[in-house]
Amino acid sequence: MNQRLDFEIINQAALSALPAVLARVLPSGKAVHKEWVSLNPRRRDRSLGSFKVNRFNGKWCDFATGDKGGDPISLVAYVEGVSQSEAARLLAQMLGMNEGTRR
Repeated sequence: MNQRLDFEIINQAALSALPAVLARVLPSGKAVHKEWVSLNPRRRDRSLGSFKVNRFNGKWCDFATGDKGGDPISLVAYVEGVSQSEAARLLAQMLGMNEGTRR
């Protein structure tokens, strides 16, 4: 049965485990106050500071390029260079989710 991924459920699960997700997706980062500050793996970033993810709501931005997103799925899509659907699948797999991720 080919059903659509439930982005809302996957994002909620990712937000519940966000510190672990961030450490896995952006291993060069570190927690600084309310943010995860990391090198941007999509460009030749050499110093921490411009690529940040809010550790509580998953919103992220690279202040050097203007790239940004509003949830964990969009972050994984950006970092991995894949579509939102593929990012949702990757994130669900990372979180050990199988059932309940589809409508």
